[in-house]
Amino acid sequence: MEFLFRFEAYIKIDYTLMRETKIIAVVGLGYVGLPLAVEFAKKHLVIGFDINQSRVKELNEGLDKTLEVSHEHLKAVLTDRLDAEKGLFVSASAEDLTEAVIYIVTVPTPTDALKRPVFTPLVQSSETVGKVLKRGDIVIYESTVYPGVTEDICVPILEEQSGFTFNEDFYVGYSPERINPGDKIHTVTNILKVTSGSTPEIANEVDDLYKSIITAGTHKAPSIKVAEAAKVIENSQRDINIAFVNELSKIFRLLDIDTSAVLEAAGTKWNFLKFTPGLVGGHCIGVDPYYLAQKAIEVGYDPEIILAGRKLNDSMGPYVARETVKMMIKNGARIKAAKVLVLGITFKENCPDIRNSRVIDIIEEFKSFDASVDVYDPWASKAEVQTEYGLDLICNAEALQSPYDGIVLAVSHQEFLKLDIPKFKSDKGVLFDVKSLFPTHLSDARL
Repeated sequence: MEFLFRFEAYIKIDYTLMRETKIIAVVGLGYVGLPLAVEFAKKHLVIGFDINQSRVKELNEGLDKTLEVSHEHLKAVLTDRLDAEKGLFVSASAEDLTEAVIYIVTVPTPTDALKRPVFTPLVQSSETVGKVLKRGDIVIYESTVYPGVTEDICVPILEEQSGFTFNEDFYVGYSPERINPGDKIHTVTNILKVTSGSTPEIANEVDDLYKSIITAGTHKAPSIKVAEAAKVIENSQRDINIAFVNELSKIFRLLDIDTSAVLEAAGTKWNFLKFTPGLVGGHCIGVDPYYLAQKAIEVGYDPEIILAGRKLNDSMGPYVARETVKMMIKNGARIKAAKVLVLGITFKENCPDIRNSRVIDIIEEFKSFDASVDVYDPWASKAEVQTEYGLDLICNAEALQSPYDGIVLAVSHQEFLKLDIPKFKSDKGVLFDVKSLFPTHLSDARL
């Protein structure tokens, strides 16, 4: 028995020594995966894997259309050698993943038309990783999920594909992403990272791995489920707080009170939470609460506040369009065949990300009134907007066909401040400034 114990201990030590080489595979090279891969590539050899071949080609040319990583920083870490000491090897071939001993999965976790979690990207990536797993490997998930997904959904797939036994032949960790697209201040290395592992030893190893690049430090959660829950409530909490101020904006509009002025005054108290009204979309806040709600329903609990917040926030696009139409009617502007300009289609300011943008709700509501809608956004990709939303995006202000009967500032891109708004309005036209970007005297309404 003593001999067997020493032999097992030796095997575990051998696995640890293997992992000291830290050949890391990052699966999914989008807004989350690429910045993470680049940071790790400064110290380790990283195999960046993505099934999108055009994305892989673009990255190997040093170009990142998400704008999360500059051309200079990307080119500085790229390598075409799998035997390099460090650097980023970008590939669309799953065979290249066999060189790694640590796999970090950073694929999206969207919802379907009925707001139910869609695990297809997570399942497919787990299948891909499972086929190349070796004894002693660690698989770390960063995708936002509800508590239990890593161990209840992903691990069985890894076991099935590899033929290995969880926590004997391979291990898993969970370290939720906290990337804020377009934010050049809160970048991946200076946002504190939550980590966890399937055993105490693996939890330490995962934590040490992230400590090697995260200058802000790490927080080691006591279990994978705790780490999963922590991530999903971060965005759910923010969603509920934004829903509250969105409801306030509706109330204050009826009372003819400037919501921004109210929030500024209330914000002078030290413990007032400073949130602002607006559209809530994107790949996190507009999606993650549904993951938590789904799990709550599965265990027999009706999540009233979470879903109420989601319902309120999802109502804001149509609300903005209808309020704009009311102002147009009051001003005597035409409604049927009216010309409307929507400024911005991305889900947030100064960022090209159009995923789950709720600006589309404004556009569709205007179209229900038979209005003709132009959408101008200098940040978004014309091709991506056409593919995702079927819209012919205007990317250059010179192509705008003014004057417009209604204008909605939906996204606060800094480029919009250069626009001569009065020039684009018809004599009876109105401007609804959703983000309070323009001076008050230019706006007919603000949230």
